[in-house]
Amino acid sequence: MDNPLDSSMAEEIKEALENNDQALAASRIQKYLEKVNNIPLNIAITGESGSGKSSFVNAFRGIDNRDERAAPTGCVETTMEVKDYHHPNYPNVTIWDLPGIGTTNFPADKYLRHVGFEKFDFFVIISDTRFRENDVKLALEIRKMGKKFYFVRSKIDNDLQAEKRSRRDFNEETTLAQIRENCIQGLQKQGVESPQVFLLSSFDLHLHDFPLLHETLEKELPAHKRDVLLLAMPNISLEIIKKKREAFRGQITFYSFLSAAGAVVPVPGFSVALDAGLMVTVVKKYRDGFGLDNESLQRLSDSTGVPLKDLMAVIKSPLALQNISPGLILRMLTQCAAITALMTAEEGFRLIPILGAVVSAGLSFLVTQKGLNIFLDMLAEDAQRVFKKALGLDTSV
Repeated sequence: MDNPLDSSMAEEIKEALENNDQALAASRIQKYLEKVNNIPLNIAITGESGSGKSSFVNAFRGIDNRDERAAPTGCVETTMEVKDYHHPNYPNVTIWDLPGIGTTNFPADKYLRHVGFEKFDFFVIISDTRFRENDVKLALEIRKMGKKFYFVRSKIDNDLQAEKRSRRDFNEETTLAQIRENCIQGLQKQGVESPQVFLLSSFDLHLHDFPLLHETLEKELPAHKRDVLLLAMPNISLEIIKKKREAFRGQITFYSFLSAAGAVVPVPGFSVALDAGLMVTVVKKYRDGFGLDNESLQRLSDSTGVPLKDLMAVIKSPLALQNISPGLILRMLTQCAAITALMTAEEGFRLIPILGAVVSAGLSFLVTQKGLNIFLDMLAEDAQRVFKKALGLDTSV
């Protein structure tokens, strides 16, 4: 089964709700969300020395090569042992920079045991020229051990620049097609059947084949790990931002149920405070997932050369620019007349014995559901504007 979390947990939640056991349902939902938000994803990056492994590790994490948390880069082999790098916003996502197989004395099978292959979800094999014998041996051994691997041809920006300088009839698409075909033919000659090669530049992930690489990984990862990968991805396209929004939206019902469970407590103002506190936690996840926190914006500024103030100037929601607190959440909720009416009705029904608690729970569910949807859309639209600004596109459309 693709998602071991959903089946048993969903059945437990359903049973608790059918038995009108709000506390048990809330406990099960909380447990489910904690598991979903902490699913580990381990990505192995390998290749020969100087192929651009470390730059890819940094680019995937949205970190500039000059950042103090960056994997060290250089034209000589800087990775002599397995090194783990956690995603700055998602510590459950780890990118492992492996030493090039050519720098070890191990054959492919022993190399994989040496680096602890069983913990990796998939391997990315990187080359900045053609894929060599060691790359192929490693790929075939990975396949034999039941893992997925992906060939990445790096530093495409360098190839395009060199070709542009040397050819009067330069055509980018033709050059890219030739590089891809040469890599595929080379791999086929060495015994790799139907190889797929992704061309990319770690300095411009939004260009070339990185979006295609993500789509491929998304299809081939187990279902419960796809959103983990998605949320950790840098915002390389408007489509990625759209997918992140839908992934976040898929959890709103669960958070709304947690809110409803708190509404049955017969204490005036308790549910409103609980709703606000819950939304603070969730909205911070949205902000960080869209890369709108201060650190992510600074990293984007560093990597694109667009001044931080210019990126922040296109952000409209105070949720991205101010400290997210219960007070801010409540102020923004009360700006929506429909939500204000629901909150007022919820507090009124709370005074009615027995039946009031049931109605209040339903109203609390709606307040959280509507509020989170509004906040999610605000931040997603801000993320789109920031993405366009970083690429020099028109942010008014």
